[in-house]
Amino acid sequence: MLYRRDFLLTSLVAFNAGPVLAADPWQALANRTVFVLMRHAIAPGTGDPQGMRIGDCSTQRNLSAEGRAQARRIGALFREKGIGAAAIYSSEWCRCLDTARLLELGPVSPQPLLNSFFGKPEDGAGQTEALSAWLRKRRTDLPLLLVTHQVNITGLTSIVPSSGELVFVSMDAAGAISVIGRQSAGA
Repeated sequence: MLYRRDFLLTSLVAFNAGPVLAADPWQALANRTVFVLMRHAIAPGTGDPQGMRIGDCSTQRNLSAEGRAQARRIGALFREKGIGAAAIYSSEWCRCLDTARLLELGPVSPQPLLNSFFGKPEDGAGQTEALSAWLRKRRTDLPLLLVTHQVNITGLTSIVPSSGELVFVSMDAAGAISVIGRQSAGA
């Protein structure tokens, strides 16, 4: 009797809990069956100052010393998990580019579709759709890592990540996203 109840409970959880988390999202990343969305490392504050300009870090909210150290620790975590190189795309915001470079996992390619739409929420749905279309076409021989902002990750996954958090996701041919794991990077 206990066996049937446990089976029923497990079945209900599997059907109602949403995406099933992978046993080892790091292995799935190494096998390139998933990719990682990463929120930039710690950059105190919210949004950006008035007059923020892409390419001019002095006008933006930037990584703190703690954020730079956090990004280095996350890069070390990737290497500890057996991923020494990745195809890295980043928002053009300095805090994202700096995070991506401090990971030391390979060259970083700026990707405007990863730019924040925090100040223009009306652009969110269209930008998220364009990013999804770009991702469906993306092929790489390396694990794929996207360094971006909270709003972008939330737009794709409905998850509100903390600074430096890794969200492991898969995408089917139609562009449907499934979260298969998360890892908080801590401070």
